[in-house]
Amino acid sequence: MSLIMYLKSDRILTALSIMLDVAFYAGRSGVVSGADIAKRSGLLRRGIEPVLQALSRANLLDSVRGPKGGYRLARSPRVIVLRDIARAVGVEETLRGGKGVENPLFEKVIAPFWGVLNTKVDAHLGEMTLSDLLLQAEKSGLERPHQAPLSFTI
Repeated sequence: MSLIMYLKSDRILTALSIMLDVAFYAGRSGVVSGADIAKRSGLLRRGIEPVLQALSRANLLDSVRGPKGGYRLARSPRVIVLRDIARAVGVEETLRGGKGVENPLFEKVIAPFWGVLNTKVDAHLGEMTLSDLLLQAEKSGLERPHQAPLSFTI
């Protein structure tokens, strides 16, 4: 049985955290540096770089180069489905027991059970968007930083 293993992937949790950080602190128009993301997440910059690259390759983040560069959302948070984030960085694994040892209890009970759980997680991630997580952040009392309003002088 081969599937994305949602329930044991730190990489997926890191990707969700990064995407929420970018959405929360930069939105669609602003830019957040990789160093700031790493600092707020308590992770090493070099540790999140492969995840940032995967999210960029999946067209979930735009990479902005230059001294004021960083990352911004490639699309509106309303259309970024959490399943897409997970699949951009998830690694397919094969459920198996110990190393080369046949384990009938694992193969007939644990693996199917874990497969059902993963299917349910996949379905739930397919129903939620990044916008849903932003709403949860706001409901929990977190305040998004205020960005300076655009002003035009003619």
